Amino acid sequence: MSTSTIPLPEALAELRDAFLDTPEKERLQLLLEVSRELPPLPARYADAPERLERVQECQSPVYAIAEVSDDGLVAFHASAPEEAPTTRGFASILAQGLTGLTAQQVLDLPDELPLMFGLTRSVSLLRLNGMAGMLTRAKRQVREQLAARTV
Repeated sequence: MSTSTIPLPEALAELRDAFLDTPEKERLQLLLEVSRELPPLPARYADAPERLERVQECQSPVYAIAEVSDDGLVAFHASAPEEAPTTRGFASILAQGLTGLTAQQVLDLPDELPLMFGLTRSVSLLRLNGMAGMLTRAKRQVREQLAARTV
C-alpha cells in the first residue's frame, strides 16, 4: 500500500491530498501557505511556555503539547518561529490534523505520516525528522494522559 492510499482521519487526508494534488515544484509554496495557518497558542500556554515540550529534533525552537480532553478528544498546540516557515508548516499540519481526533486515532497514526505529503524532494530529511519528532511527542503525551486516567 503506498503512502497516498493509507487511510487517514479526514483532516489529515485532506491535507495530504492537497499536497499530493499540487505539482511537486509548488509543494514547498503550499507548505509556506499552511505555515501561516498555525493557530496561536491558547493563553494558558502563551503565558506559560514552559508547559510546552521542546521538540529537540527541530533545528528551530519548536514547542508542542497534545492535550486529551475529558471527552477523549485531542488538541495539539505548537509554537514555531515565523522565520522558520517550513517547521511552522509542519506544526500547522499537525495542529490542523490532530486537533479533534480521538486519542486512539492519534495513537493509530502511522509513524511515516511526515513522508505522506510528497515533500521528500522539497524539504530535507532533517526537517521532516522535526515533524516526526512532533508526532512522536504528541503520541507519547496522549499515552501518558490516558495512563494517568486509569491509575
